[in-house]
Amino acid sequence: MKNLGQMMKQVQEMQGRMAEMQEKLGDLEITGASGGGMVEATLNGKGELKRMKIDPSLVVPSDAEILEDLIVAAVNDAKAKVDEKMQAEMSKFTGGLPLPPGFKLPF
Repeated sequence: MKNLGQMMKQVQEMQGRMAEMQEKLGDLEITGASGGGMVEATLNGKGELKRMKIDPSLVVPSDAEILEDLIVAAVNDAKAKVDEKMQAEMSKFTGGLPLPPGFKLPF
């Protein structure tokens, strides 16, 4: 029972740290790019699109499809970077707590 009590204490501490981390991630901004940096998308740590920057040379009505593809690629690049950062931050908190494979936090 002592181990269970200790584990519950660790879980409570981890929940507090995770709430703090999630708040900080909301302020974090990560930029992804495509087209050699001609299109940039900036997301916050929650994956919300905050800014989009498009090189003016790409704004040609006849090339709208290319621009759309570059926007999607830039957003996906930024999202992948956000996910990578979140995984790194989460591993800091779960490092001392043995979790079953595939178990994800927050609950």
